[in-house]
Amino acid sequence: MEPILVEVRRGSEVEARHRVHAVLTDPSGEVVRAAGDPGLVGYFRSSAKPIQALPLVRAREDLDERDLAIASASHLAEPRHLEAVRGLLAKAPASEEELECGGAILHNCSGKHAGMLALCRARGWESPGYRLPEHPCQRAMQEAVEEALEAPPLATASDGCGVVTFAYPLHRLAYGFARFERLPGGDRVAAAMRAHPELIRGAGSPDTRLMQLRPRWVAKGGAEGLLCAADGQGMGVALKCEDGSWRPLAPALAAFLDGPEELAVAQVENSRGERVGEVVADL
Repeated sequence: MEPILVEVRRGSEVEARHRVHAVLTDPSGEVVRAAGDPGLVGYFRSSAKPIQALPLVRAREDLDERDLAIASASHLAEPRHLEAVRGLLAKAPASEEELECGGAILHNCSGKHAGMLALCRARGWESPGYRLPEHPCQRAMQEAVEEALEAPPLATASDGCGVVTFAYPLHRLAYGFARFERLPGGDRVAAAMRAHPELIRGAGSPDTRLMQLRPRWVAKGGAEGLLCAADGQGMGVALKCEDGSWRPLAPALAAFLDGPEELAVAQVENSRGERVGEVVADL
């Protein structure tokens, strides 16, 4: 099957086209359905955050669902997001000045970094340089990813916020994302995401909206057009847009999974809030 073609339509014309690769895996990791190349290699980016929260949840029984949700988030720096980050920092305990994500607390990854500081406090690790590959914090992150995906990464690199990110085939990302909930502590992370989908990203984002529309699911987007999700029963999904765009992911997901219908069409609006087009999968 060819990649999912998603069109951006303005008025009567097609203004842009995006190609989205998608894969669905069963609990054993076998590919059940694919559009495009299930072996397409890409970096896990922020979709790895729920898995990267596993070392934290195993080390800190004192954290609540809001703490774990914001540690798994790529937030929009809304007041509720910043309040949750500050709450996690207070429990660490750590200061905003210790965040090494660049942009401090306003950075969309500040929740993950607050969680990493909380992990350092729990394990007795020095926190300066916690983002660097040689630091035990980043070694713990890689071990958690390898545990969930049951394979070492094909490559590592620096993520947008300065920590380590991991390259895998698309089908392996889907499998690992579905599998993390069954690992020690994974149930707490997944429950936190389901309880607070608005903290994971925010209004209008495909991961937040999918969890609101299908409460059994967990979902997390990543930079460069990546979206990973799991149905809570062992099935995993991963989508990757070739050109790195986020806007075709919701329509592509709805087309690939035959729903939710509410995600099938994304509106294109102008600066006046008027609907002037749509983003929709070309089926």
